[in-house]
Parts: sequence; structure tokens; C-alpha cells
Amino acid sequence: MHLETIIVAIMVSILGLGGAITYFALKAYRRTGDPSLRGLMIGFGFVTLGALFGGIAHQLLDVGLDVGIVINSGLTAIGFAIITYSLFIE
Repeated sequence: MHLETIIVAIMVSILGLGGAITYFALKAYRRTGDPSLRGLMIGFGFVTLGALFGGIAHQLLDVGLDVGIVINSGLTAIGFAIITYSLFIE
């Protein structure tokens, strides 16, 4: 299998699973109003958007794979920072 096909398949699975986690965190936040769940939702949203925007940049905007990885990694790092913060808020 070609490496790009594998990358696209993994990114699609990240997009699907990350989207599901974000959606369920949103439902839980709406039900409870807990700010930590809002942070969790936003954090996973950033992680998911990292996969989406990194893939779009590489596949559709014809930028290099390295630029796509930087976009993905940057948004993933921001998302994990928000998730970490959400674990500490009351």
C-alpha cells in the first residue's frame, strides 16, 4: 500500500473518532454545564481540526507533507494543552 493512502486512512479515522468524542463531550457539557467538559470538547475539537486541516493542506492545497504535519502537530499540541487545562478547572 502506498504511504499516502495509509496516511489518508489514518487521518480519516482520527477525524471520525475525534469528531465523535467532540460531539459526545458537547452533549455532556450541554446536559451538565460542567466547564471541564466544555474544555474537553474544545480540546478534542482542536486535535480533530489538526488532522483535518493538515490533510487538506497536503492533499488539496498541494503543500508539502512536512507542512501538513506541522499544521497537524501544532493544532494537536494546542488541543492537548486545552484538554490538560480542562482537567484542572473546577
